[in-house]
Amino acid sequence: MGGFSGEHQISINSGCQVYDSLDKNKYNVYKIVVGELTDGQIDRQQWYWLADDGSHRPIDRADFTVTDNGQKVHFDLAFIIIHGNPGENGVMQGYFDLLGIKYTTCGFYTSALTFNKGYCNAVVRSYHIVKVAKSRLYYKGQHIDTQDIANRLGFPVFVKPASGGSSVATTKVKRIEELMPAIEEAFTEDEAVLIEEFVKGRELDCGVMKIKGKKYIFPITEIIPLGDHEFFDYAAKYDGFSNEVTPAEIDESIAEEVQDVSSKLYDRLNCSGVVRFDYIYNEERQRLTFLEVNTIPGQSAESIVPKQARAMGISTAQLYEMIIEDALEN
Repeated sequence: MGGFSGEHQISINSGCQVYDSLDKNKYNVYKIVVGELTDGQIDRQQWYWLADDGSHRPIDRADFTVTDNGQKVHFDLAFIIIHGNPGENGVMQGYFDLLGIKYTTCGFYTSALTFNKGYCNAVVRSYHIVKVAKSRLYYKGQHIDTQDIANRLGFPVFVKPASGGSSVATTKVKRIEELMPAIEEAFTEDEAVLIEEFVKGRELDCGVMKIKGKKYIFPITEIIPLGDHEFFDYAAKYDGFSNEVTPAEIDESIAEEVQDVSSKLYDRLNCSGVVRFDYIYNEERQRLTFLEVNTIPGQSAESIVPKQARAMGISTAQLYEMIIEDALEN
């Protein structure tokens, strides 16, 4: 848990939820924090075991081990719950592949592809199974023509880091003069920025996982921002400024479409573990639009996937145990 992005603390919350939920009589569980957050800055060199007494004990990154009571502990499995860099972008997966340590998420290639929203959108669009919003992808240092953006995408648009989550540094822009400040903010979080057309509709999220060959397609959640929050931004996600209705109060035909598309994307993107797909559904046009895929969805008390699992009769502890047992077997 932890990581190098603005989702560091969210990841800690998710990691502690997983830790607290696991059966300690069945598993020897260690909370491993990657990166240390101090005064708003993350020291990437500090990797440590967060012991139950609150102490920080170093990780040997040469083989990803800790020393516990004088004994070197080699791990059978990494339950990766780092949102953002380096957990969701394939970096940790590649590291564990080199060390021969199993893990609970998609592999490095799928993780890297899906983490960059611009690349992922292009691949999903090529499948011709769901509409993808129009967008423009820019990298730091490139010339950005705001008038061209306005002409191609219109307003409003969303400006977001191409690789990121939890709506960190994401802005809904309504006028051309607001574009560059929003782009500059997004660049503080990532080297690439995605500018995406606004799609009007209801936000619908669907979790999927495959355990020992059996696919589980979760009930759908509708995200309804409250008050002044026009979209599912950071405050709406974590500060209670949204309603999350599970299962979503939608027509059965819409639910079936969302679940069918999610199931197909899970297979075509070669996903593993539990993954969440996010969409916008426009009722006037009866059109589903793909937003993004989260290969390491949140697992804190406020998170969507554990709620969806509970709605289909799978407790949080059972969910994590299913993921662990499948990863160990495979």
